[in-house]
Amino acid sequence: MIYPSPLLHRALQADAIFSGTAAVLLTLGAGEFAPLLNLPEALLREAGLFLIVYSAFVGWLSTRTGFPKILVVAVVAGNAAWTLSSIVLIFSGAVTPNALGEIALAAQAIIVGALAELQFLGLRRSGGMVAA
Repeated sequence: MIYPSPLLHRALQADAIFSGTAAVLLTLGAGEFAPLLNLPEALLREAGLFLIVYSAFVGWLSTRTGFPKILVVAVVAGNAAWTLSSIVLIFSGAVTPNALGEIALAAQAIIVGALAELQFLGLRRSGGMVAA
């Protein structure tokens, strides 16, 4: 167990807010965003549904005064993987987003990557082990 630093708490809270907002927008607005971004509606909706669970978990984690370090490591690794996957998606040819779609994918990749970095730095600043 670790005591999360204020930076880690804030980074987790920001992640929960950003992910929760994206979850609502993508889940409820996939049909509207798909033609606007030239991305598959199913991809957007499934990402939104995943983000509902993810943002709830990260939001819950941000309220804890202590938790296993592995949970934050998993969040940081997941955010890093999301960032890389988003960039790969742009260049893979698996989807053909228009310019606005590419900007949207790149922007969210940058935001998620920045959150991962802040969470990593916050984890490094967090207190040591606590009694279980």
